[in-house]
Amino acid sequence: MASPLYAIPGAASGAAATEPAAAAVATAATAAARTVNEVLAQSQVMEVLAELDRDLVGLAPVKQRIRDIAALLVMDKLRANLGLAAAGRTAPSLHMCFSGNPGTGKTTVALRMAEILHRLGYVRKGHVVSVTRDDLVGQYIGHTAPKTKEVLKKAMGGVLFIDEAYYLYRPENERDYGQEAIEILLQVMENQRDDLVVILAGYKDRMDTFFRSNPGMSSRIAHHIAFPDYAPAELLQIAERMLAGMNYRFGDGTVEAFASYLRLRTQQPHFANARSVRNALDRARLRQASRLFAEPDRVLGEADLTTLAPADILASRVFQANS
Repeated sequence: MASPLYAIPGAASGAAATEPAAAAVATAATAAARTVNEVLAQSQVMEVLAELDRDLVGLAPVKQRIRDIAALLVMDKLRANLGLAAAGRTAPSLHMCFSGNPGTGKTTVALRMAEILHRLGYVRKGHVVSVTRDDLVGQYIGHTAPKTKEVLKKAMGGVLFIDEAYYLYRPENERDYGQEAIEILLQVMENQRDDLVVILAGYKDRMDTFFRSNPGMSSRIAHHIAFPDYAPAELLQIAERMLAGMNYRFGDGTVEAFASYLRLRTQQPHFANARSVRNALDRARLRQASRLFAEPDRVLGEADLTTLAPADILASRVFQANS
């Protein structure tokens, strides 16, 4: 049981409290399953994996790891149905670390992972609560514990996604309260792991340093998943998907212009993969709007309003800086 100091109001404590709620979601539906296909049909987990493939470009190693975790959970379900659960264990440890640069799909994968966990009955609700250090750590004595507990209360039954998790630990500041938040998280991650999955995310090198400084946290993370940067061709594919979602498209010669933009932009500091692609497209749309606005008497048709021209890309400061 969790220490009273770290008890989370409104949270289930221990397997006996959480198992009925989880059973209402999926365990009952899969209780009689004896084959993989029976579990998949009843949980519809394959739909989530298909969405992951459809919604995210590239990331083959990440998608494979998610499939591997889903397979492990299905096997765990089948083992439980035969009474083969390991003695003394209420649920497998599912806490994770997503490491990689910004804009590589970590938040999207966390959402899909929560769906998989929910459909297989490992969490009651399947929602994701996304937070950063500021949501957990207070600024004065007695402030951190209530903030952290409130976040945990909201996340119970689902997934707590902590972005840039390494900022929780600041050893250079003797008056920093991040360690208190870490201690509360450690207690809950161990004692209430059958009602909460924690995903830590951030740059790989900083997460490695964080784990070396916090071995207790490292020991509770069962799955480390590395998110690679996107290749130029994948970034271009992402751009075209984003434009299609906004009812825009690249005009003649614009694909080549944007490919040139990406070649230059990826060599500059602070490139954030898909996030930077979205920002670049937003600026291109602004330039297109200004270009059309400069011709107030022109009758604008659908093609005019939905097509980005090469000039809308080539006016970027990226090209000016390399001219």
